[in-house]
Amino acid sequence: MQGFMAAALPWFKALHIISVIAWMAGMLYLPRLFVYHAAAPVGSPQSETFKVMERRLYRIILLPAMIATWLFGGLMLSVPGVIDWHMGYMWAKLALVLIMSGLHGYFSILMKAFAADRNRHSAKFYRMLNEVPTVLLIAIVILIVVRPF
Repeated sequence: MQGFMAAALPWFKALHIISVIAWMAGMLYLPRLFVYHAAAPVGSPQSETFKVMERRLYRIILLPAMIATWLFGGLMLSVPGVIDWHMGYMWAKLALVLIMSGLHGYFSILMKAFAADRNRHSAKFYRMLNEVPTVLLIAIVILIVVRPF
């Protein structure tokens, strides 16, 4: 089994990177939709269109991509000798991925509030929130590529 896992590692990496790209596309686009949705009057045709766009983005791209990211990342971590668990960069990276996953969950809560016409935040709030996935992405990539500690 170890031989199979080691041989499959390049495929796990490729599928993990593809999944991360799709997940991040959704994590960057969904809050941008929230910005525009917050500015649309409740019950308006624009508001109803944003509800459909948000739901489809979440269910068709965002959620499957997050699951695939975790799946292929976990498969890579399960290959013996791939990660030196004594190095701090991987623990920091995993912590940031957990935070990103929590943000993903928070976006789901916000989407459901919009769907029920119960949004409580301004477009400005969503503009600021839109920057959080970018900052997390930058930190995660630096940790994996540079391995500063």
